[in-house]
Amino acid sequence: MSQLQSYVDRKVSVIMSDGRLVVGMLRGLDQTTNIIMQECQERVFSEDDGVEMVDLGLYMIRGDNIVLVGLIDEEADAELDFENTRCAPIEPVKH
Repeated sequence: MSQLQSYVDRKVSVIMSDGRLVVGMLRGLDQTTNIIMQECQERVFSEDDGVEMVDLGLYMIRGDNIVLVGLIDEEADAELDFENTRCAPIEPVKH
């Protein structure tokens, strides 16, 4: 948990066990790694269409659903062309 604490109030990307990717400002977390994010967007990938951005607003994610949390380089992220990005969706994690 201490490593994630340094990410609070910074823009992060979270990959969940069902394959969803959520980007937003990390606002808080607890001892079981449940996290609260603000200004969230889910990025839905497609091989046929561009990346769809779904506004989620304030969002809480249970710690047992989190696969990966990473910092976003906001300058590099702003330069990405999501409309012309094509890729397969992330597959759910299998245990």
